[in-house]
Amino acid sequence: MRNLVVIAAALLSLTLPSSVAAQDFDRGLIAYIDGDYPTALREFRLAAEQGDVFAQYNLGMIYYNDEGVPQNYAEAARWFRLAAEQGLASAQFNLGVMYYNGQGLPQNYAEAASLYRLAAEQGDAEAQYNLGQMYYKGEGFPQNYAEAARLYRLAAEQGLAAAQYNLGVIYYNGQGFPQNHQFAYMWFSLAAAKGDEGAASARDRAAGRMTREQIARAQQLASECLARDYQGCAQ
Repeated sequence: MRNLVVIAAALLSLTLPSSVAAQDFDRGLIAYIDGDYPTALREFRLAAEQGDVFAQYNLGMIYYNDEGVPQNYAEAARWFRLAAEQGLASAQFNLGVMYYNGQGLPQNYAEAASLYRLAAEQGDAEAQYNLGQMYYKGEGFPQNYAEAARLYRLAAEQGLAAAQYNLGVIYYNGQGFPQNHQFAYMWFSLAAAKGDEGAASARDRAAGRMTREQIARAQQLASECLARDYQGCAQ
């Protein structure tokens, strides 16, 4: 789960909050930053009850993280759901996590996948990654390495190290498409550069199956991919 975050601008698809709700939200945010959780809770609730999607999301995070109130997954899920129904990707993702883990809700992989998909379609990298994990493991639907790879790639192109590592695993094992140690080496290298634990050793294992020329080419691919900000790499 993410820490409490504030999204500065409302998305076009979301209901815009009233000026009163916006003022309540702003007061809640200032109180939260100051560590005054009772005031933050009160002001976020006032804004949330008026339909402010960001207040609903942040109120959910307060209950999830037990900040100033006892941890209450059911209450967190209630507020995340309200924000998710307004189309907020972060709330869709968090509610998906709660369904996946059975936190405050019955564990339900189908609901988790549906929510992850909604967030993933809005470009949420963590949702893309988590949905990819479900396809990779065959949780809630048949195992599908090709779909897992597609989703990992979307997240990897946004710089998510875990997705870059898992994409390397898929290339290393040849799951869903032909085995390619050069591409595996490239993605492991990129994940290692972002601090992913285990990526460097995975890269070294891939190197052990490659020629010197192949390693040099894989290093070049990694440099080119990084220069392109992870776009269009190892298609």
